Amino acid sequence: MDRYAVIGNPIGHSKSPLIHRLFAEQTGEQLTYEALLAPLDDFAGCLRAFLREGHGVNVTVPFKEQAWVLVDQHSKAAHRAGAVNTIMRLEDGTLLGDNTDGKGLVRDIQANAGVSLAGLKVLLVGAGGAARGVIQPLLEAGPKQLCVVNRTVSKAEELAALFVDQGPISAAGFNWIEEPVDLIINATSASLGGEVPEISPKLIQPGHTLCYDMMYAASATPFNHWAAELGAARCMDGLGMLVEQAAEAFLLWRGVRPDTAPVLAALR
Repeated sequence: MDRYAVIGNPIGHSKSPLIHRLFAEQTGEQLTYEALLAPLDDFAGCLRAFLREGHGVNVTVPFKEQAWVLVDQHSKAAHRAGAVNTIMRLEDGTLLGDNTDGKGLVRDIQANAGVSLAGLKVLLVGAGGAARGVIQPLLEAGPKQLCVVNRTVSKAEELAALFVDQGPISAAGFNWIEEPVDLIINATSASLGGEVPEISPKLIQPGHTLCYDMMYAASATPFNHWAAELGAARCMDGLGMLVEQAAEAFLLWRGVRPDTAPVLAALR
């Protein structure tokens, strides 16, 4: 069987092996998928050892930027994102790096939630790697405006400058904007620490604004709990994004896109 894996540190919590097992069962594809714990000081060695026989890997925290350096070719998405979360070993032995995070986010919002991004005012909270990885697909979906907000404004400005040729993007500080927007995406890790980004409650128009936390948990994340109390029309977490980005990786590797709905339902 063709071998695939997810590589990270830590890795024991990863849902990727279950997701890809369900994808394989659904599509009839013959493959194995495992979780690999890479040493923090030797991700490259772990990656190369697996790909001597393995056909592809997913890359998770904290190795996505290292993976970008190690592959031979970059997809358009990976080139812009500056990070790789999916690697495919080609027939000649070279490595193709892709980044499916942004595609997964956009598909979760548009296909699963039924919300078109075209013409929307979107606020992207955070200016780290998670934010950078999703900006190009968000802009390709045609929002009226995508504003990156961050506590350190210079980081938001630097990030916006990287994508200024891709669409209507701007930058601001956490407390600069108080007018309601259509969609707020939390790309910070604040929810992991039980915190909420220090953005204005006025950004949420009750009954209208959609809020999306790229983190996920068994119950509502702190960000989504905050948004719900303010009357957000809908609050979504990142589990759908996780499944959808995995489906994009599966499509790259196997040439078939699995149906994500039953897999997401099983995870829920």
